[in-house]
Amino acid sequence: MESEKRCSFKAMAKDAKRRMKSGYWSEFDRMVEAKKREAEKEGANPSRIADFYIRKTIREVSGKKCDDEDFYVKVCEILLEEGEISDAIGRLIDHDVYDKLSYEQKQRYTLDLSNKYIVALERFRKEKEFGYFGSLVKNL
Repeated sequence: MESEKRCSFKAMAKDAKRRMKSGYWSEFDRMVEAKKREAEKEGANPSRIADFYIRKTIREVSGKKCDDEDFYVKVCEILLEEGEISDAIGRLIDHDVYDKLSYEQKQRYTLDLSNKYIVALERFRKEKEFGYFGSLVKNL
């Protein structure tokens, strides 16, 4: 387990070093500044644009994808196909897990799922507002 963490940490460090050497952050700064200028011309709030791209990049760089991204893609599929619906949580439940839980565990699972859905819905709205959908969502 510890060696997995080291490998993971080592891989993250290599990725960080590669980004620094390649000028990733300089390019990122130029892109954010260009998006902010574009937003100002269109009358949008440039700080909201910067915040959006910073959060998006942090998510990508930190490697916080996997399960969260799979869940986000499911949420996007529902939202793009049917819009905001009242039974979204019910559709997102993993019944292989849920059906084995006690009553209290089911409540906790549903609450956790609801919180994840709210975060995903907020991200979806921002990405829709800024005309950006991640590469995973573009394949829908």
